[in-house]
Amino acid sequence: MRIVISGDGDVVFYLAKNLAEEYHDITVIDDNEEHLDYISNHIDVATIKGSSTSLLVLKELELDKVDMFCAVSKSQDNNLLTASLAKGMGAKKCVARISDPTYLYRRDIYDLKKMGIDEIISTETLASKEIRRLLRETAITDTFEFAAGRLSLIGIHLKGNEAIIGKSLVQIAKLNTNLNFLTVAILRGDQTIIPRGDTVFESGDHVYYITQPEGLKQILKTTGKTSDPIKTIMILGGGDIGRSTAMALTRKYRVILIEKDRDRSFELADLLKNTLVINADGRNVELLEEEGISDVDAFIAVTGNSETNIIASLVAKSHNVPKTIALVENMDFIHLSQNIGIDTLINKKLIAANFISRYVRKGRVTNLASLPGVDIEVAEYVAHSESKILNSKLMDLQFPKEAIVGGVIRGKKAFTPNGDFVFKEGDRVIVTFRRGGENISKVDSFFE
Repeated sequence: MRIVISGDGDVVFYLAKNLAEEYHDITVIDDNEEHLDYISNHIDVATIKGSSTSLLVLKELELDKVDMFCAVSKSQDNNLLTASLAKGMGAKKCVARISDPTYLYRRDIYDLKKMGIDEIISTETLASKEIRRLLRETAITDTFEFAAGRLSLIGIHLKGNEAIIGKSLVQIAKLNTNLNFLTVAILRGDQTIIPRGDTVFESGDHVYYITQPEGLKQILKTTGKTSDPIKTIMILGGGDIGRSTAMALTRKYRVILIEKDRDRSFELADLLKNTLVINADGRNVELLEEEGISDVDAFIAVTGNSETNIIASLVAKSHNVPKTIALVENMDFIHLSQNIGIDTLINKKLIAANFISRYVRKGRVTNLASLPGVDIEVAEYVAHSESKILNSKLMDLQFPKEAIVGGVIRGKKAFTPNGDFVFKEGDRVIVTFRRGGENISKVDSFFE
């Protein structure tokens, strides 16, 4: 595909990186030459210096030959205008990044497709959804559902006292007699491992499973984890992410929100009727203790300062809060989460880049999960009548070594396949594979 990306900052970089790895033809537009130099030095993409709203620049791109145009700068107005112009000049699909979530929730007021915009994304809204998804279980650090929960991707952090430490996958498989989950990836430090039977679990590993609903209890038992229900949540930061997260969570949980700005606190108190809003500096440990941080079940730090979010989350962990989530701007921090004790670090720009990557690949996969800091993707494919994967045992398919079939959904039933499993037309197949164009194309070839 020919894809053009306009904008600046991390969203552009990680989006271009993700798509370039899939061997798409990528062009990046920006009026910041330093930013373009950084991109061209790290990614094999074309760059054009100039304004994305310049008709001369857009004409140079031959937009009638462009499959997708992604306008993802920090300026909502610029993105809406750019995407509209690009569509008018021939681009087949146009995506625009927005900052006002009203465009998402009130599409009945004005349909942006009339402007030629096929999809809109809000980094703040996506981050809020990610947080709500992560709150489903206190014992797990990541979760993503396929087929309405018939199969799920989950993450577990091994702290060193679990019984599985020092054991191989083959040994642990003997405990999974019902075949309702499969280990599909391990993050060890900053190294992502696609495990095999002789792979041994180590202290500090972040282990990822594809599991059926009934397999979760077995995973928790095997890893010695307990999952307590979440009742009370404390949110640090009343910006767009904090506000939208609190608004969604108050329907199910007791929510305490701490906001430093006095005027903003009053606004939030008026808006969030069922949320306890406290005007205070969340960096004050004594204040957090006074407000009962030791009694909350989850702590979410989403201020505009990454360091504040990390430190406050560490304070929460020191007070035995079961679940901590911190928003960070610096991608270098993502790998730190399992090493410093915070359950999950999230980056809204990376979430946005991954969302658009999924949108680009919609034609080949029905669902796609990416994990921040982990060099894997988990894709849901549908086996068609011409797919190479049909009517053969999994062990005979010569499936890529850097990929694992983690689960299959057939009708309303989920399977954890072994080597003897035979695929049928209509099967929805969950595949975990290492990121990179070669791996993607190899896996794709089995379902074309």
